[in-house]
Amino acid sequence: MFFSSRPTTHCRALAAAGTAVALALTAVACGSSDDSASMPGMDHGGESSAASSPRATASTDDMPGMEHMATDKGLSDAQDGYRLTSSQRSLAAGKQADYRFTVTGPDGKPVTGFAVDQTKRMHFYAIRSDLTGFQHIHPAMAADGTWTAGLAALTPGEWRMFASFTPNSGAGKGKDFVLSRSVTAPGRATETPLPAAAGSTRVDGYTVTVKGEPMAGMAHPLTVSVAKDGEPVTDLQPYLDTYAHLTAFHEGDAAFAHLHPTTKLNGNHGGPDLSFHAELPTAGNWRLFLQFRTGGTLHTAALTLRVG
Repeated sequence: MFFSSRPTTHCRALAAAGTAVALALTAVACGSSDDSASMPGMDHGGESSAASSPRATASTDDMPGMEHMATDKGLSDAQDGYRLTSSQRSLAAGKQADYRFTVTGPDGKPVTGFAVDQTKRMHFYAIRSDLTGFQHIHPAMAADGTWTAGLAALTPGEWRMFASFTPNSGAGKGKDFVLSRSVTAPGRATETPLPAAAGSTRVDGYTVTVKGEPMAGMAHPLTVSVAKDGEPVTDLQPYLDTYAHLTAFHEGDAAFAHLHPTTKLNGNHGGPDLSFHAELPTAGNWRLFLQFRTGGTLHTAALTLRVG
């Protein structure tokens, strides 16, 4: 049932041994029919909460001497001469907002040439520090290299904005980058605890089940199965050149990982089993967001994955 664990372009491993995994799935739906998944108030079943908590981690943007520290988890605004820049350090809570940013290259100039990855030149993610409020957006770029990500309403708290891209020219040609910056949504913030572990969940009438034993710093296969009314689902529609998109964020620091799909796209109907290359760099709890499309509607399920 598993595909080969070939290297993923978005997940980078750190050496560490792991133990067996406990899986938890908490459903959240997103009824969008386009390519962007904006999930305002995604909150593990309660009020969407914020980042002013013991788990919240200071942004490297705001730490002297740490602003441009390169990491393999997407937690830096700069790597190998490429930099994510934005003048916006806060966005109003409770209403839609545009986040504008630029990627500059080693020469300090805005990058305007990007390779297509899963049908898009830029994948942009917003996540709050307690791993609620997930949004996955494909922003538009102006001729001068300025990107605009239209965000659904943010709830008060600390958010991290991730830009995932691959330059198609220059020193970084063909290399995958994930850079991020922090943004504050002013207002009273309350943290929502991460849900307890479970093996499956329901979202919009679908039952999603996860199987696999990924370990920190090691490549392992992961299988997601989708069913409805007790029957395997075989009408998953293509989404971003695959049948499901899976993104993960680490509890405590919101480190980023993209779990690369290994199930090949074969026509307009897929499922019920979808395979992914899981390579999560750090032990602990990871919040996974699985996006899949049926009948023109994009569904999103949230999964808590314990990695040893």
